[in-house]
Amino acid sequence: MNTPNRSHVRPKQSLGQNFLRDDNLARKIVSAITPRHNDVVLEIGPGEGALTRHLAPAVHRLIAVDIDRRVIDHLREEINDTRVTFLHQDFLATDLPALAGAVKLRVVGNIPYNITSPILFHLLDHRTHISDITLMVQKEVARRLVASPSTKEYGILSVSFQLFTDVRLLFDVSPHVFVPQPKVVSSLIHAEMLAAPRFPVSSEEFFRRMVRSIFGKRRKTLRNSLLYFLQEFDSAVPPFAGLHRRPEELSIQQLVELSNDLHSYIHHPLTA
Repeated sequence: MNTPNRSHVRPKQSLGQNFLRDDNLARKIVSAITPRHNDVVLEIGPGEGALTRHLAPAVHRLIAVDIDRRVIDHLREEINDTRVTFLHQDFLATDLPALAGAVKLRVVGNIPYNITSPILFHLLDHRTHISDITLMVQKEVARRLVASPSTKEYGILSVSFQLFTDVRLLFDVSPHVFVPQPKVVSSLIHAEMLAAPRFPVSSEEFFRRMVRSIFGKRRKTLRNSLLYFLQEFDSAVPPFAGLHRRPEELSIQQLVELSNDLHSYIHHPLTA
């Protein structure tokens, strides 16, 4: 392991911290990010600055956000670069539109595995202010992001990310490059935000609620899982074809079409 000789912050288990301590891997990750001189990059959870030190001289502006004040104080002392802004705050409470301003952010980071899904959905919620994301996540989560229908990994993350992004798995990472070593293999993923959903969606909020509901009961058929979802709208399950199937059997396009049809059926019952 090639690690620069620097003082270290002790990782906190309560914050899900696993700090990258391999400088060769840090360089490989930054190479995969392909930073450009006009980029505004937002780094989630910079830790001891393994990526920060390589990104700072390569971009126009770097914003590093961490909930741990020790990390922010340490990096402010270690990295004296006017291009870098350090923010001590919870990323999930970060105002991404305000940070982005008139430009689109490139988001990078080795994110805490205990809050991976909330972070991913927070990024999707603000995707119009983001150009792309490159994140280290648990291998299992990475497989979900790129999963195909009719597989056990296919679910809410797969559908949401593949509808709104071009997502791909770049490479896996051994636990041995982190301190402390996680009990799982990690993966680096990259997702490019699409200008519009891959398939036209009548109501994104309705679609999200439907997907969360039916995949929360994936052992049931669509007809039975929709019973619970449609109770929110005081609606019975419509006589649509194909409702004997299970949620994971439907492609993203089919799920979008189902959402659009249900939305029309509920809000315009006479014309559905």
